[in-house]
Amino acid sequence: MGRWSRRLAPLLIGLGGLADGERVLDVGCGTGSLTFALPQAAKVAEVVGIDPSEAYVGFAAARNTDPRLSFRTGDARALPFADAMFDRAYSMLVLQFIPEYRQALDEMIRVTKPGGTITSAVWDSFSGLSAYRMLRDIAGVLDPTARFPFASFSPLTGQGDIAAAWRAAGLQDVVASDLMFRMDYAGFDDYWAPLEAGDGPPGQYIMSLTPDARATLKDHVRRAYVSNRPDGVRSFVAVALGCRGTKPG
Repeated sequence: MGRWSRRLAPLLIGLGGLADGERVLDVGCGTGSLTFALPQAAKVAEVVGIDPSEAYVGFAAARNTDPRLSFRTGDARALPFADAMFDRAYSMLVLQFIPEYRQALDEMIRVTKPGGTITSAVWDSFSGLSAYRMLRDIAGVLDPTARFPFASFSPLTGQGDIAAAWRAAGLQDVVASDLMFRMDYAGFDDYWAPLEAGDGPPGQYIMSLTPDARATLKDHVRRAYVSNRPDGVRSFVAVALGCRGTKPG
């Protein structure tokens, strides 16, 4: 997902806003796609990325050459920061994977200053990820009993869900926006190889199949990908559901 996160990050920053001299928190930073994009948008004072995965945090820290950026491990539901420590809190493609997302949102609000903004984006997994919807729909026909780890409706991913959650948490001036870009692939192998390596929930599903079932699924998805044209470049629309809100102050 790293290459798509890097495309989404500037769109999310455009929605959430950023100003010179601010301290910013990136919750669920992963390998740092959003964290590294924030200093490119403004002369921030500090950006802290936090993620539960030591491997992701270690990878991001090893890439970092900016003294304003730091990375640490931690739980979004119990952030290890003082109240009102940051001017803004961001999260990108994270909250839909946290069943107790309200705890994480409350924590983001707690560590943000009054008048600061909390901004997040989750995938529109039902209608906004055509590249993976193609895979899921074909897999569902081949095995009607399949239970996918990349279900259509994870928490917050229904239309209007994220804005409703922001308002329920007491945030003001809530603005929701669809953030759209395109997933471009050089060919079918470029599409399939990360999945067969277990990348993300779709990849985890593929790797759970027997070799024969995986080969059958791959053949059908290849036919859908090429769609009666020679194999090569394909471009799929991707939409994330973005939302920002202001902490009362």
